[in-house]
Amino acid sequence: MTWGEARGLARFHPAKMAYGGADGAVAEQEAMEASLEADVNLFDTAAMYAGGASERRLGELAEGSELLIATKFPGSFGFRVDDLPAELEASLTRLRRRSIDLYQHHFPAKRLSISALMGHLADAVEAGKVTAVGVSNYSSDQMREAHAALGRRGIPLASNQVEYSLLHRQPETNGVLEACRELGVTLIAYTPLAGGLLTGKYSPDSRPRGFFRRILPRYGRRELQAIVPVIELLAEIAQRHGKVPSQVALRWLMENPVVLPIPGAKNGEQARHNAGALTFSLTPQEVAELDSASLAWRT
Repeated sequence: MTWGEARGLARFHPAKMAYGGADGAVAEQEAMEASLEADVNLFDTAAMYAGGASERRLGELAEGSELLIATKFPGSFGFRVDDLPAELEASLTRLRRRSIDLYQHHFPAKRLSISALMGHLADAVEAGKVTAVGVSNYSSDQMREAHAALGRRGIPLASNQVEYSLLHRQPETNGVLEACRELGVTLIAYTPLAGGLLTGKYSPDSRPRGFFRRILPRYGRRELQAIVPVIELLAEIAQRHGKVPSQVALRWLMENPVVLPIPGAKNGEQARHNAGALTFSLTPQEVAELDSASLAWRT
């Protein structure tokens, strides 16, 4: 999300302000190489990230490779349904690709017809410019509408990308996870480490330094105190498996067969830590323990 060299107003994108950029071009390349070495081959970006710089950087690093690229449109808030063909061409150019493996609508809007939008996406699939269609931040009802519209063209809805973690379990209660199971849609979980809260590096006595993070309620002292039992349990389970808390938090999501977490990585070390979640499994009892410890974050 923060890869690439943002220019102009894109330098003040909320993601950049909250998380900072990656650790430079070399670190971005190391993150990709470390991921590929661990058999992680799906990279997710968006036209809006860093004003298009994220797509451009990913395109540079991925050129000539067979990795899978997922991106999202639109690149601005003034998007109209009929703008989709031009948006797609712009992303293809930035990514240096002839087709996009997973093309996702970034966020729904009341003024946009989901049915008409899915029609344009089906056209893109039939033209060979998109392999699979996904959505992002869609409610269960919006998912069903998109699924039905694509189904009329014989095209499946591949995914819905929503926030999901031990500290954000609303997909379990708002119908999204249930709809994913019913429709055969993958739930792509963004912010799976809750903005770093599940890494264990933050506490009431060690708050984040970034301006946006310090003012967000989830990073307040009271909130950080509330998550201590969850962090302690993650650390306990991690010790059993010879892992770190963040890997256990990712593994908790991965134990659900319809969920795919997409943690960010600024450098090779973070990428290797993320990939460590692929090398072990949690027991049903450990999953249940984590479920119980984080019940307060289901609503």
